[in-house]
Amino acid sequence: MVKEAVEEAKKAAEEAAEEETAQETAEEAAEETAEETAQETSEEASEEAADSEKAEEGSEEKKKFFGKKKKDKKEEKIEELTDKLTRQMAEFDNFRKRTEKEKSQMYEVGAKDIIEKILPVVDNFERGLAAVTEEEKDNAFVQGMEKVYKQLMTTLEGIEVKPIEAVGKEFDPNFHNAVMHVEDENLGENIVAEEFQKGYLYRDSVVRHSMVKVAN
Repeated sequence: MVKEAVEEAKKAAEEAAEEETAQETAEEAAEETAEETAQETSEEASEEAADSEKAEEGSEEKKKFFGKKKKDKKEEKIEELTDKLTRQMAEFDNFRKRTEKEKSQMYEVGAKDIIEKILPVVDNFERGLAAVTEEEKDNAFVQGMEKVYKQLMTTLEGIEVKPIEAVGKEFDPNFHNAVMHVEDENLGENIVAEEFQKGYLYRDSVVRHSMVKVAN
């Protein structure tokens, strides 16, 4: 009987050991399963995070792209307006220069026209004074006319009107108008021998050519 009790106890101990071993095995399996699950969950979370980050980067790139596109349009508009303004300023500057040139030319044309009308008066003064005899030069009237003539010539010089040099100079068709020719051994060829009517310049531009006689 004692032997049977011992065998039963031994059997019970073996069953208990087997149950403990099975429990430990189950716990280890559960722990491994939990670790694998946790690892899979962690990997899935990492993948989701990576996908989310990529999505955010894609969204930011889209924003940057569309923002850049809008900025490019703005810059293009600014460049277009700047170019337009530059062209308008250049056109206005050309217009201003052209207008000033035309005004200057019109002023010179008008001034030359007035000077041409005054020159015959100067010619008459010179003819009248040239006809005065030596005895008449002391006359108060003659002296007054000489003073008026000098004042007139000073005024003309003040507005840049000056006579063209002729007698003794080489004939120049730009300044002289030859109406006669003369044979004169004392003068060189193509030299102005006599002046019949004075020519005048206005600002280095010919108002009237000198009427001259030229030696051959």
